Amino acid sequence: MLENTEKLASVDIGSNSIHLAIAERHGDKLKKIASMSEKVQLGAGLDEYDQLSDDVQLRGLDCLARFAERLTDINADHVRVVATNALRRAINGDQFIQKANAILPSPIEVISGREEARLIYLGVSHTCPSSRQRLVVDIGGGSTELIIGKQALPILTESAQMGSVSFTQRFFKSGQITALDFEKAIYAAQKEIIHHANRYKKTGFDEVIGSSGTIKTIKQALAGFGMGDEITLAGVEALKDALIRWQHIDEIDLDGVKAYRKAIFPAGVAILLAVMKVFGIRRMRYCDGALREGVMYDMLARFGNDDVRDDSVQALMTRFNVDKKQAKRVAKTAQSLFEQVESTLKLPLGAEQMLRRAAFLHEIGLAIGHGSYHQHSAYMLKHADMAGFSRTDQEQLSHLVRHHRRTITSVDYGVITKAGGVALAHLALILRLAVVANHTRTELGKQQLRLIITDSDHWHIQVQIDKPEHQACVIDIGDETPWFAKWGIDLSVAGV
Repeated sequence: MLENTEKLASVDIGSNSIHLAIAERHGDKLKKIASMSEKVQLGAGLDEYDQLSDDVQLRGLDCLARFAERLTDINADHVRVVATNALRRAINGDQFIQKANAILPSPIEVISGREEARLIYLGVSHTCPSSRQRLVVDIGGGSTELIIGKQALPILTESAQMGSVSFTQRFFKSGQITALDFEKAIYAAQKEIIHHANRYKKTGFDEVIGSSGTIKTIKQALAGFGMGDEITLAGVEALKDALIRWQHIDEIDLDGVKAYRKAIFPAGVAILLAVMKVFGIRRMRYCDGALREGVMYDMLARFGNDDVRDDSVQALMTRFNVDKKQAKRVAKTAQSLFEQVESTLKLPLGAEQMLRRAAFLHEIGLAIGHGSYHQHSAYMLKHADMAGFSRTDQEQLSHLVRHHRRTITSVDYGVITKAGGVALAHLALILRLAVVANHTRTELGKQQLRLIITDSDHWHIQVQIDKPEHQACVIDIGDETPWFAKWGIDLSVAGV
C-alpha cells in the first residue's frame, strides 16, 4: 500500500537520452519534485548488426550510476526502470542490462513499442487532461509512438520504427543538410506510417498533442521564430526551409535548439512533417508529460489495485475462449500452495501475481491445438501485445506455462533459471502441481493439498482423501516424481 506523500520514481532508458523523474503522491495525483536527463545516445551506439558498442554501454552505465545515487532514499518497490527501442533492438542488450541491474535498485523492464505508446498516453492524459478525443505523437530517438485516446483510455496504439537518432544515422550522418536529404527522410517516414492512416482517420480525433524532447525543441524553435505556442504545419515547413539554407548542423542558429540537439534536429523535423502530412494535421499542442510520467501513474494504479495487467489477462482469456472455471480452480490451488511455501522458498514480491496470471492463462494454447498446447501457450504469451507487461514479464509467464506439463529436463532448468532465477523454477513447479491436482476438472477443497518443504530440495505433498478421485490425485502427483528430479527436487506424495 502506498501512503500519501510517499515518493515514486521512474527511469526511462531511451535511444537518445536517459531520464529520471521523482514524484510525491498526493491522493490520486503525482507532484514531480525532481528530474534529471542525460544525452547518452544508446541508439547511435548500435552498429549495422545491432550490437551496442562498449563505449556507449559505458556511457549508459555511468549515467545510471549517477541516477542511482538519487534513488537511495526511495523504496525499491516504488522505482521502475523501463527501456525502449535501443534495448529492444540490441543483440547484446542482455549484457548491458545485467550490468545495469547491478547498479539500479529495480531491474530494467524492456517494454514493447505498443506498451511504450500506452504509457506515453497515460503520462499525457494525466499531465494535460482533456475530455476530447486526441491523437498523441511522440518522436523518440529510435521510434515514434502514435496514440488515439480519450480521457485516460488509449484506443489505438502504434509504434513506428523511426526516430530522431536512427534517422540522423540514415539521412544526416555527415552533418550536411540538403533538400534531397529531407525529401528522402520524409518519404521514408511516410512509408513507415502510411498504412496506419486510414484506421486513424476513421477513428478520428479532435485535437493533436505532441510530447517528449523532439517536439518540445520544435515548439521552442517555432516560438523563437515568433510563431507562438502552437506547432503548425506551415511553421514546421518553415523550419525545414531554414535548415536547408543553413546546409550544416553546425550552422543551425535557433533559439530553443540546444547545442547537443542540433545534430538530431533535422531528422526530428523530417519525421514530424511526415506525420503531419500523412494524418492531415494542421496544428498541434505540446504537453510536458510522457513516458516517465506514464510509468509512475501506472505504478500508482498498481498500488491502488487497478492493475491493467489483470485486464489484459481477462481479455486474453475471453478472446481465446479459455475454460474460466478450470483456470480459477488451478489458480486457487496454486495460490494455496504458494501461501504454504512462500516464506520457506523466499519467493520474491510479485511472484504470487505472476503465478496467478500464469494459472489463468496456462490453457490459452488450446485455441491453436491440443497436442502440445503448453508450447502454443508459451509462444502466445511471449509474443502477444499485453498491456502493462514488459518483455521480461511476458518471457517469464511464457516459461511458467511452457513447463506446466509433459517432459521437463535439466536443460530446461538452466533456461528457466537464466530467465528468472531459482524462484521462477519453483513457481513453475508449483503451477505444475496445481495443474495435475486439478486434472479431473473437479473442485478441490482449499486445504485438500498440503505442501511441506523441509528444505528447498525436498518437497512432500499430502492429499486429503475424501472421495475416490482424490486417490487418483495421489497417483497423478506421484507420476511427477521423475520430472521434479530432473530439476533437483525430491518429490514425495501420500494420501491422508
